[in-house]
Amino acid sequence: MRPLVAPLASSMTLAALMGLAGCASTKLDAQWADGQLAGTPLRGARVLVACEAYEPVVKQLCHDHVASELTARGATPVAAPEAGNSTPGRPVSDEQLLQAARAAGAKAVLAVSMTIGAHTGEGSGFSIGLGGFGGGSHVGGGVGVTLPMGGSQGHNGYTANSRLTDAWTNRLLWTAKASAPPSGDVPTQVRELSRTLLEAAEKSGAF
Repeated sequence: MRPLVAPLASSMTLAALMGLAGCASTKLDAQWADGQLAGTPLRGARVLVACEAYEPVVKQLCHDHVASELTARGATPVAAPEAGNSTPGRPVSDEQLLQAARAAGAKAVLAVSMTIGAHTGEGSGFSIGLGGFGGGSHVGGGVGVTLPMGGSQGHNGYTANSRLTDAWTNRLLWTAKASAPPSGDVPTQVRELSRTLLEAAEKSGAF
């Protein structure tokens, strides 16, 4: 009887691929919420959105996606004014944001900082190799799979740190950190990070 090695090899390869897919996804790393945060306090309220990133394009993508996620949860996003003396990638001071929020009639400030948290270097990748096998007069070939994780030039994986602050009492309501795996698709990373953060805030009772 011919040994059933090839199907077994294929099953092992499929399991490995599924394991990689499970690891390579945007995730919520940690969060904290005020114990009194409940009852959707920001649904229908104005929320000042302040995004920071070293790259201007990432900053703009962050603002657009965070604002969209806020709107989907019944809040009204208000863009934070540009700070002329701010350093790219460094958050604007809380005092500046709180003043801007109060002037705009916003109930809270949602500040999000996008930074590079992971990187795949040039030529990095993953491979699965199962060699040849034989028995008697039967000889079969193995299964080989190569999955480049980031391409030949390397890719970045972004991390988002966020905080939600009451604009009138300066009380921290909620804070969370999420991370995305390295990828060449930066817009998708920013969109998924924004969605992950706002879903967590909603579950915590903020919306």
